[in-house]
Amino acid sequence: MVQGRNVHDDSPGAPEGDVYDWYQRGVKLLKDGSPAAAAALLERAALAEPESRSILEALARAQFNSRQYAEAAESFRQIVDANPAEDYAHFGLGLALWRTGDIEGAQEPLAIAVAMRPDERHYVSALKSVRATLRARREM
Repeated sequence: MVQGRNVHDDSPGAPEGDVYDWYQRGVKLLKDGSPAAAAALLERAALAEPESRSILEALARAQFNSRQYAEAAESFRQIVDANPAEDYAHFGLGLALWRTGDIEGAQEPLAIAVAMRPDERHYVSALKSVRATLRARREM
């Protein structure tokens, strides 16, 4: 979870509050449909608390929703590397790679997510789509 660590940042445009405030505001911005603004705020929070899985996941979601797919893939990959049992991070990594055009690379994390949570329809649907795209490309 996010620690309420006080971070003093005198740089121009630095947000007010501590890391927990930044996280809370970032999540609210994401929920309210402002993913680019959320990503900017959550990037600061992630720099201040690089070990926080909650911040990193919110950042990855904000990056994905603001079409920063390569950055989202890297954020999701950090979560997977730290904890390979995070099915949602595998799913997010697979989707982000798919959106960057790395369909081959997307297949493995999506397959892992499905293996962990075969009941999750979004996971199964994404994997089927990736595999169908790969089959269609091979048949060309």
